[in-house]
Amino acid sequence: MSGHSHFSESIEEYLEAVYRLEREGPGVSTSGLASELGVAPASVSGMMKKLASEGHIEQVARGEVKLTQAGLKIAVTVLRRHRLAERLLTDVLGMEWDEVHSEACMLEHAISDKVERRLVELLGDPQTCPHGHPIPPADLSDPVTVGAPLAQLGEGTTAVVHGVTDEVPEILKHLSDIGLRPGTTIHVREKAPLGGPITIDVGDERHAISLELARMVMVIGPS
Repeated sequence: MSGHSHFSESIEEYLEAVYRLEREGPGVSTSGLASELGVAPASVSGMMKKLASEGHIEQVARGEVKLTQAGLKIAVTVLRRHRLAERLLTDVLGMEWDEVHSEACMLEHAISDKVERRLVELLGDPQTCPHGHPIPPADLSDPVTVGAPLAQLGEGTTAVVHGVTDEVPEILKHLSDIGLRPGTTIHVREKAPLGGPITIDVGDERHAISLELARMVMVIGPS
């Protein structure tokens, strides 16, 4: 996977998005892909026809598709390289986790098989990206997903932040500002009724976060 043209990069991005929606989202649909990629539904429909004709996807239900084995191999390769690049940018270059997604989107298409192997060695074969998403195994098996939304925890429970479901930079920066990063221990102090905020202790600090935000933060626990 080297010497990419703009069009081949576009194909890779579509297949990567299908993979994410299949395994980490609500399922694959034209509208879901359009939202994920920031393109018009008509553009998605045209690309889906091309990907199907080339044997990368197959239709499983009206408006829904899934990856073929050939499509899966490409999607896993691109997503592995994206998330390894994010690890490189944070763990080695010291970039903030809200800065690395867009940078990794450019790097993922340029990483060769040889560089990917060296990244795995250099980084110690990480299992997740800086945001807690699993790095897909090279053997195409499904990665192990762990964690549950912070919003599901009851009052008085303690858990450890595992990651986030959304990589919007503004959200990541806010979470970082209040200490909600992977590996951080949190304690649920109070849950307001009727969808109100959740008050949590993060170290010596107390924060009230919205229920919507608490649904985006994945934790391991409770204990």
